[in-house]
Amino acid sequence: MKDLLITDIMQGMLPHLDNAQLMILRQTLTECFANKEITECALAATPEAVHGNEELLKMFTAAKKVEGCSERTLSYYQNTLLKVLGSFDKHITRITTDDLRKYLSEYQEKHGCSKSNIDNIRRILSSFFAWLEEENYILKSPVRRIHKIKTAKVVKETYTDEALEQMRDNCTNSRDLAMIDLLASTGMRVGELVRLNRSDVDFESRECIVFGKGSKERPVYFDARTKIHLKNYLDSRTDDNPALFVSLQKPHNRLHISGVEIRLRNMGKKLGIPKVHPHKFRRTLATRAIDKGMPIEQVQQLLGHSKIDTTMEYAMVDQNNVKNSHRKYIA
Repeated sequence: MKDLLITDIMQGMLPHLDNAQLMILRQTLTECFANKEITECALAATPEAVHGNEELLKMFTAAKKVEGCSERTLSYYQNTLLKVLGSFDKHITRITTDDLRKYLSEYQEKHGCSKSNIDNIRRILSSFFAWLEEENYILKSPVRRIHKIKTAKVVKETYTDEALEQMRDNCTNSRDLAMIDLLASTGMRVGELVRLNRSDVDFESRECIVFGKGSKERPVYFDARTKIHLKNYLDSRTDDNPALFVSLQKPHNRLHISGVEIRLRNMGKKLGIPKVHPHKFRRTLATRAIDKGMPIEQVQQLLGHSKIDTTMEYAMVDQNNVKNSHRKYIA
């Protein structure tokens, strides 16, 4: 109870004192309260925080929106944090490291989640409480002592040349063929694909401008085959929708992410190709580019990654090349 009272006092003084002064304050308060008894009624008289949990969550979401997070990411953040906060019958400022550890442990046990999913929740909590700390709503983030959860490194699959040709050969319309070619040759995200407009494509230079994460703009490049198939698709359209990819049926609305994912998944099931997903085209491009000697920094720029570590995670090193390099440089 004394610790809670000391924490409340220190949080109130956060905007006015630096770290050294806060340390002295904590030491002084601890000494002053050492021989004192704090009763429940005295603690109940402590003023409630100015902002409630929901208000702080809205402020955090607004801050992330300003930083350029997509609506999809914001929704994921909000839903995750609402579940966490809803499991505690206390104000955010009173949530401890032990509370969060217990929540993550029980959540994993109850839902049978993978370590990767639990680490995603931990990262969201870390971002939220770090923001609360930066904004002086709490003294120190309780997530600081919850370290990254170690996960088994799974080698994610890429498409074989045969699988890509199978998909191309079995497209029943020009739209799907153009879509597969564009994903395979540019490595763009599916979210970037569905946001493309006809005006974004420059057929002369075989490139188009995409808007990536955080509304970052970058050029991506496609090959001659994609150019031909994309032109054929656009020439066959009779609608005036500015979107590059639209539904096959009237009123020919812009395709959504889910529409692309379902289309490709059904095609994979039909052809017996496992785990057909738009993101797999991106991983395949990164792997092949590095495999053929493209500098990792250029692959990073091509994919629109802010950190080179992310690019390395996407790229799967060909084991045959490792073997050949060993023979060349070591054996």
